[in-house]
Amino acid sequence: MSAIRTVKIPDGVKAHLDGMQLRVTGPKGQLSRNVRFPQVTVTCDNGEVIISTESKRKEITAMVGTLEAHTKNMFRGVSEGFEYRMKVVYSHFPIQLKLQGNKLEIANFLGEKKARYARIEAGVTAKVANDEVVLIGIDRELVGTSAANIEHATHIRNRDPRVFQDGIYMVQRG
Repeated sequence: MSAIRTVKIPDGVKAHLDGMQLRVTGPKGQLSRNVRFPQVTVTCDNGEVIISTESKRKEITAMVGTLEAHTKNMFRGVSEGFEYRMKVVYSHFPIQLKLQGNKLEIANFLGEKKARYARIEAGVTAKVANDEVVLIGIDRELVGTSAANIEHATHIRNRDPRVFQDGIYMVQRG
């Protein structure tokens, strides 16, 4: 039993392999990813990407599915892009947000004098509205990492989470 997964290349998207680098180009931009994994073969022809293995080992067959998911995310990213919405929640002290290049400054969090900072990854655009942060990009991993950085920066320690619910939380992924 071997695992074979095929991903059809959507219209308006070009994909090709440079060695073991899968390069995908679409209307929103270009992405590339290393798809090298032992005993996994990746080919790109006839308008589809084929990921296969002859192995029966669980880790290797699971990696075939993982590479399929990465490929689909790359195709979706260069054609539609990804948009994550985060909501600013506070009860007593209004949180003030400022974009400074590739960092988001979170001031007055729980009334703290020092500001907290969250890194916005390169290739991700952040927009700050009154009580909302919108992250837009073509690489799903980078957009998700930026959202995680923001959530992590507003993590509350040594207080009861049922009482202190302040923070910046993920509301919508799409």
